[in-house]
Formats: sequence, structure tokens, C-alpha cells
Amino acid sequence: MHTIAEMNMLLRAQIELPDGLRMATDNFRDGWNFAKTTNARQLEKQIASRGWNFIRLADGSLRSGVGDTSQEAIASALKLALRRIGAHSNAVEVEHIELTQYPWFFLARIKVHLFCIQQSAALPAPDVAGPLSVSSHLKRLPSHAEALYPHFGSAMPQLKQMLISSREALERPQ
Repeated sequence: MHTIAEMNMLLRAQIELPDGLRMATDNFRDGWNFAKTTNARQLEKQIASRGWNFIRLADGSLRSGVGDTSQEAIASALKLALRRIGAHSNAVEVEHIELTQYPWFFLARIKVHLFCIQQSAALPAPDVAGPLSVSSHLKRLPSHAEALYPHFGSAMPQLKQMLISSREALERPQ
């Protein structure tokens, strides 16, 4: 099993790479492979030298996992992080690993950064992108809301009066 550490790069198993770029990989799981002997900076240089683009998509995803050993906990957290990654991202870098040992298990927190390796310079569209309706954001109370909700908004005047009363009480000499 590959030892998971910070700066590790993972690539989708079916990733399209520029002509002439061969990556030695180790199988991880769920369609992801570890890129051997490279990190994001090195990979970016190799891809840019072939005219392709290495685009950072997001700050990343933070996930936690548990295991009997430190590597099992890290692998568990990484697996959970990779499950949340959309199809538009085809490369991931392990940015940070935080490990806590408890008497019977290890807890790992892992942060990954998402990347897209592609020939085009255009950013990929998110999987769930779509136009939002303006009317969906406008919510109004019905015209007869006072009859339906007689106490709606009545707490603010009461709170204001309580604050004024308590301030006056503090200012009075005793």
C-alpha cells in the first residue's frame, strides 16, 4: 500500500494527459491513482510545457476518517474526500493531514485541493450549474399576515425596551 502523505497527487484512473506525458501511478481506490514522484508544482510544469492547462478549481475539501492505524485513518479520510469530488476535477493534491491518536483508534483530518488537467483554457462548468429563478429568492408574507401571525415582529420592541430599562438601571446611583 502507498504511504499517504502531504503533497501526494492523485489522478483519476481514466484521465486524459498530453501526448508524451507518462505518469507512473499506484492504484488507490474508487477510480483514483497516486501519481508517483510528483507534486502539484512539478506536474503543472510538465503539463504547461506541453501546451495544456493545470487549473486549480477550489480551495479544497476537508474530511475526517478513523482507523486502527494512522495510515488506515488517513486512507479513510481521503476516500471520503474523493467521493465528494465532481466529474469536472481529474486531479487532487493532499494539502494537509492532521492526525490524532486515541487509545483505541486514530482520527485523521485531511484537506485536498482540486485541479483540472485539460487542453482548453476555459474553466469547466460545475456539475450542478444552472440558472436560478429570481422569483425563488423573493419571499413575501401574505397581505393578511398580521391576522395569521399576530405576534410576528413583536419581540424586537420588547427587547429594545428591556435593553433601555437595564441601561437606565445601571446608570442610576444606588
